[in-house]
Amino acid sequence: MKHALFGAVLAAGLGFAAPVLAQDKLLNVSYDIARELFAAINPAFAEKWKAETGRDVTIDQSHGGSSRQARAILEGLPADVVTFNQVTDIDVLAEGGLIAKDWRDRLPNNASPYYSLPAFLVRQGNPKNIRDWSDLVRDDVKVVFPNPKTSGNARYTYLGAYAFALDQNRGDQAKAQAFVKKLFSNVPVFDTGGRAATTTFAEREIGDVLITFEAETGGIAREYGDKGFERVTPSLSVMADFPVSVVDEVAKKNGTEKLAADYLDFLYAPEGQKILAEHFYRVHDEAAAEEFAENFPEVKLVTVDDVFGGWEKAQAEHFAEGGILDSVFVNQ
Repeated sequence: MKHALFGAVLAAGLGFAAPVLAQDKLLNVSYDIARELFAAINPAFAEKWKAETGRDVTIDQSHGGSSRQARAILEGLPADVVTFNQVTDIDVLAEGGLIAKDWRDRLPNNASPYYSLPAFLVRQGNPKNIRDWSDLVRDDVKVVFPNPKTSGNARYTYLGAYAFALDQNRGDQAKAQAFVKKLFSNVPVFDTGGRAATTTFAEREIGDVLITFEAETGGIAREYGDKGFERVTPSLSVMADFPVSVVDEVAKKNGTEKLAADYLDFLYAPEGQKILAEHFYRVHDEAAAEEFAENFPEVKLVTVDDVFGGWEKAQAEHFAEGGILDSVFVNQ
């Protein structure tokens, strides 16, 4: 015993310490408006992880415009997992060799555990009587949403407006482009991400209507209850999937492959689905969807596949340099 005690004292004197299990750690790189969502998700997952493994876990978050986040990962941001709002940003990482090309097939619903849609938030009493996309191109309406060059949120706004215009004009592409161009001309400022656009509308009090994900409209209305913001669901909108993936190369390097996979699985579990529905995200779990049905007004939902021929075609025709987005975004 004396020898053991002497050894411990000697080790302490030399600056050594008995080995301690390292705390598990994960970096989730996510889209701009997901802060509150993962502030609720992460403690619930950490509790489950502790119960199953006996280990604590720290989950760090990075938030920003989805496309900018993807570029940051390519430039070295060490994300163990990504929780994005458009598939093209994960495809970029797959093309860069950081994620397996078959990432969509590794989890249910094309690796999208929840979804939303572009919807509107208006000021108390809806003074401009904004009910649908057609109201957003009136000369007396100022619209707030972020820059589609940097924000996946805004790309869905663009696609939702375009899909509505096609529906109203029997597929006339020229009329749809004119509609979206007029909508863009009614935007007083283009922020880089969805949360900055929320700040512009809610705190700087710029604009008559904010276009963002339905989940964000619910969260803002709840947070700013004193301002009386009102949620408006358009007649038609585009389904916005929220794809997720382990960043394979980073997780392998960090030894977090199981932790990262379990974290994403939690988003599909009943507890995770309930938290998502509480935060106004639409979910696939029937029990959670039914419990929070009042959060989700009826809407005609179309998909990127149905209207635009899939993300690959939409990227090439609309979002690539010199594409349709550039032609309607000119001089903005």
